[in-house]
Amino acid sequence: MSARTATPNSSWRIPPIGLFIILIVVGLTFLGLVILFSASQSMHDDPTVLLRKQLIWLALATVAGGIAMMVNLEALREYAYWLAAGSILLLALVLIPGIGVEVNGARRWMDFGFMRLQVSEIGKLGLIFSMAHYLATYRRDFNLALKGYFYPCVLLAIFCGLIFLEPDYGTAFLCGAVGGCLMFLAGVRLKFLIPTAFAVLSLFMVAVYHDPIRLRRITSFLDVEGNRSDSAYQLWQGILAFGAGGIHGVGLGSGRQQMSFLPEAHTDFIFAIVGEELGFLFTSGVVLLFMTLFFVGVLQLKRAPNLYQYLLVMGALLFVTFQALINIGVVTGCLPTKGMSLPFISYGGSNLVFMFVLTGIILNGFRSWELPALRRQREL
Repeated sequence: MSARTATPNSSWRIPPIGLFIILIVVGLTFLGLVILFSASQSMHDDPTVLLRKQLIWLALATVAGGIAMMVNLEALREYAYWLAAGSILLLALVLIPGIGVEVNGARRWMDFGFMRLQVSEIGKLGLIFSMAHYLATYRRDFNLALKGYFYPCVLLAIFCGLIFLEPDYGTAFLCGAVGGCLMFLAGVRLKFLIPTAFAVLSLFMVAVYHDPIRLRRITSFLDVEGNRSDSAYQLWQGILAFGAGGIHGVGLGSGRQQMSFLPEAHTDFIFAIVGEELGFLFTSGVVLLFMTLFFVGVLQLKRAPNLYQYLLVMGALLFVTFQALINIGVVTGCLPTKGMSLPFISYGGSNLVFMFVLTGIILNGFRSWELPALRRQREL
């Protein structure tokens, strides 16, 4: 079967492994709604305000995820570079004052009146589609420095650079990590990748050193207790939440941190509320669900009919699980503080919709790879 042959998507049947993935996502999303209601009780006179908004976003996310699950991945390949160009254009436009909305010193959103869109989420889609298409098309040129290394690096650098300028160091790092993994999995030579990784990390450290806000986050991370009353206040309150929760938690709605002690309790630090109110056993369960999602997905990738679909689904899988890993690492004090939501659980419309779209892409692969025509003709 040619790598450019269209994938037959006539069957609506979801394989058992796909249903298992859906159950994981439904469980995480339901937990997010419950914890959101608990964490937002002290934020508004009506504690259901945020919950109702999130339910609207959930409806949109479900539709978007369903569409992503049913579209023809091979047909979309024809538009991979157009998707990349469109997302790059949006990433550039959001940097322009008057077009991009600035919040807390960062210009990451576009306001359309009825909704506010975080454009880096679209950038994630543009990145994995364009990288998967390019790397699959030129897989036989990976021994060449120009086609096999320089061009995909330029593509990745454009996405990461624009996101970095918002500034959003965490998402830029996330995109770089996912893009680098895709290049490695596609077969790009390590003699190219390793020096590049060291160079990029060095530049990243220099940028952090010259950015007072990000540098303060690093120094606070290194001495949380010493900075607990100022720059490490949020992280310290998160750690206290985990300590208060213990093994079994203090009970839903009974947590101290929901009383506005913990900033961003319903978004970036919602995992701390899970730890305080439901305890270590529940937080371990959340981690286990994300790990299961990743490893089950990786095991299914051997069924991919070609390199393009392999890289596309792997890219979606990496974005979901890497983001969860970073968020959990930050909230538990294992990584410096970074504003990044916990997939399916944190409050926020753009991230929820695009996490469902990424999940839809994963399920799309699992579903279409089960079709008889593809089971008989595998390229990998």
